Amino acid sequence: MSTDASAEELARKKEEETEKAQQEMKELEESDELPNDLSEWPDGAAKYETYGSDDDAYGEGATAKLGPSDLKRHSDGSVEVNGQKVDNPDDYKGDPIKGGLPTDD
Repeated sequence: MSTDASAEELARKKEEETEKAQQEMKELEESDELPNDLSEWPDGAAKYETYGSDDDAYGEGATAKLGPSDLKRHSDGSVEVNGQKVDNPDDYKGDPIKGGLPTDD
């Protein structure tokens, strides 16, 4: 019987951990700005939750903060949004995420 009790306890703890992770991601989605530094993004169980998971499509709700869904980058450095080349591609270039590359300190 202790096996059943420990399995139930483990399942309850996992459920609580998942709920906490989902709440952490919800708070991030509702914030006005996204983290610029990789270390500012959620850690632990929350890092395995999908950002904007309740949105109908990319570019709606929380994922709208990530930029246009129909942005295309070309090898020559040009950028298209809605099939139209933009005048200044640098307007669609974000700051590098610190810690995003293996070579970063």
